[in-house]
Amino acid sequence: MLHRLVAQLPRFLTIYNAQFLGRALLITLALSVLGCGIGLAFGFALAVLRRTSGRAIGPLRAVAVLFVEMFRRIPFLVTLFLVFYATQAGGLDVSLFLIATISVCLIATAYLSEIVRAGLEAVHPNQWDSAAVANFTLLQTLRLVVVPQAWRVILPPGFSFFLLFIKDSALASQIGLVELTYAGKALNNRGFLPILSFGSILLLYFALSYPLTLLGRHLEARLARPRHH
Repeated sequence: MLHRLVAQLPRFLTIYNAQFLGRALLITLALSVLGCGIGLAFGFALAVLRRTSGRAIGPLRAVAVLFVEMFRRIPFLVTLFLVFYATQAGGLDVSLFLIATISVCLIATAYLSEIVRAGLEAVHPNQWDSAAVANFTLLQTLRLVVVPQAWRVILPPGFSFFLLFIKDSALASQIGLVELTYAGKALNNRGFLPILSFGSILLLYFALSYPLTLLGRHLEARLARPRHH
């Protein structure tokens, strides 16, 4: 085993393999950032919609609730295959990256919507009432009063979801998207030892996730409520 490892190492440590893994790393990061970023925007919109009380948009609220409850209970892999086969059945010529991004967006929208809704509800009702008395519009209320307070509640679980989805994005390899996990399989299929192919993937996942974890902690510390002793 050790002899084979030493023998394969020079052939594994090539510029071609480094570029191959680098592209896979960028695809994994882009998939997570785009999917969760767009999901946060749509999730925020759904969370705000569910807080409205107008009867005219009652059907929209019902659709929002149905969407959130459904996609929070469907595994990401199932969603991925549904989007994949739906595009195939519709004759749409779209890239695997776009299919995976749409799938991430659907799941991220549902989960992040609940996280945002919890943050909005954490703001005391008096804050909402005060903004209404001041004749603030809904957008002004959110921008000036609610979101600056709710963000402290939203950020920790929201960032944790993003970090978890970096790992869950490995499931996109099931449709042939060349992200990190697919790259590890490809290198293993070329005859490299699993300790080299998947060991390098392990290190790259760590190199991607750990700095983001530190960033999340830094942002949480900056947004933390001041403590009075």
